[in-house]
Amino acid sequence: MELRQVLDKVTAQVPRHLTGVERQQTVGELVEQLPPEEADLLRQGVNRLLAAMEAKSASDIDMGGKGCKGRVWYRVYGRKKPDDSTSFSEDDLDVMCHSLLMPSQRQYLFAHRNLDFSYAMEYDGKPFRFRADMYFDLDHLALNMRFITTKLRPFKALELHPNVVRSIILTYDKQGLTLVTGITGSGKSSTLDCIIDANNQVSDAHIVIIGSPIETIHESKRSIVRHREVGRDVLSFKEGAIQALRQDPDIIVIGEMRDPETIITALEITDSGHKVFSTLHTASAVESIDRIIGECPPLEQNRVRERLADVLKCIIAQKLVPSLDGKRVLAKEVMLMNPSVRAAIKNNNTGEIYQMLFEGRDQGMNTLEQDLKRLVEARRISPDEAMNFANNKRRMEELL
Repeated sequence: MELRQVLDKVTAQVPRHLTGVERQQTVGELVEQLPPEEADLLRQGVNRLLAAMEAKSASDIDMGGKGCKGRVWYRVYGRKKPDDSTSFSEDDLDVMCHSLLMPSQRQYLFAHRNLDFSYAMEYDGKPFRFRADMYFDLDHLALNMRFITTKLRPFKALELHPNVVRSIILTYDKQGLTLVTGITGSGKSSTLDCIIDANNQVSDAHIVIIGSPIETIHESKRSIVRHREVGRDVLSFKEGAIQALRQDPDIIVIGEMRDPETIITALEITDSGHKVFSTLHTASAVESIDRIIGECPPLEQNRVRERLADVLKCIIAQKLVPSLDGKRVLAKEVMLMNPSVRAAIKNNNTGEIYQMLFEGRDQGMNTLEQDLKRLVEARRISPDEAMNFANNKRRMEELL
């Protein structure tokens, strides 16, 4: 039996009058009832599309729902385009999406209309791993999957100042909070994995990673590395962080500080003397500080401001900018904690911090605009792209 036959067999049994969740529940039940060899054909059909991502240099794949119009779409160097060699019906893609799910995941999807999960597979003897998000698009299932490369970026490729390196490596600095920030798709996870791997190679320690979902699997080298996925190994970021304190950790990695509870917990566990890494969806160092404080209840904000000023060590705010060779290059803003920055946070004068970064190059700090200028001068990006990706357009224009 071929993939096409399995798809036709399942879709033919779905009553035409069913819509919404009821329709997807029926599709899910039919997929669960398939013989193992037919279920494997379905999964291999999806795996073939996923494995093609490596050859295409694609970071993401999208399929399913009304929006994809029966095509599989790939994002290559920042640009998302359909693969015209693929053609499926919306029902076909519903079946293929269901083939990736366990029954418990399917029930969560129906209850919440959204599911974050990780997916691992082997194709032609080679392992692959993906971060996935499945959701509803006009009664049909839609799926985005981010390819998690097994090749970690070399730590030297981050081009960090020695002061920044000393701040984020456990061997030199045993505690404090480091944030890697940026908009979606800016490479935060890759940078964080690179930093974790650098610590893993040089520190005799225990690293606990709490993720939703877990992306890169780090092999224990000089450190023991634990991976705890929210929803599978632990119930929430907050619980994972609190539980980690009883697991004799040296480094705690919180995948994302996405709500007030997680933010306050991250500050508290850092304050207890641990080294903590996390990410935020913010475009600059100043925005990151304001976001952390602003996310917390008004009555808590003064206390959070004081604690953040005491425990924060470093913020790396980054963007991936289209390069002259048709790929993308990392541009970053770096803030290191010093007495002036600490005083600005405590006194609620975060607007002064940008100028401190601009003048702090000798200490290892820089604004995003200064780094974009460096990339223009190195002939890695165009002046137009520097202007497009700058946070402060006026300052960028002055620098250029």
